[in-house]
Amino acid sequence: MSGARSRARGQALQALYQWQLTAQPSHDISRLFLRDPESAGGVDEAYFAELIREIPQHVEELDGLLAAHLDRALAEVDPVERAILRIGVYELRYRLEIGPRIVLNEAVELAKRYGGEAGHKFVNAVLDGAAKVLRTPEKRL
Repeated sequence: MSGARSRARGQALQALYQWQLTAQPSHDISRLFLRDPESAGGVDEAYFAELIREIPQHVEELDGLLAAHLDRALAEVDPVERAILRIGVYELRYRLEIGPRIVLNEAVELAKRYGGEAGHKFVNAVLDGAAKVLRTPEKRL
């Protein structure tokens, strides 16, 4: 992973993981991450802030979009992979300027770096299914 936006996704993953486990308000978690110079260095702070603000606000919708592509309940998905899936499906749904291949590649790289041994294959399969629904030619217009 390289680039400020990729680093923002990595930081958002960690922040969303914390949010999922602690139920702390996402804005509190966001402030902690942005205040830490080690965490915030080279990060697209605006994109990080968007992800950590918008994903919790849209979590029910995003989880619903993911559910159709899962082989188990979302609550049974590893928390790291769940956070990665939420970032990916958020980008597929709301950031149409980011191509689906980029979304999938970024998510797979996060899963390889932070997830379980075969987590990247699972993440790829789920988001590929979601991309086929969310990024049909009609929805790109």
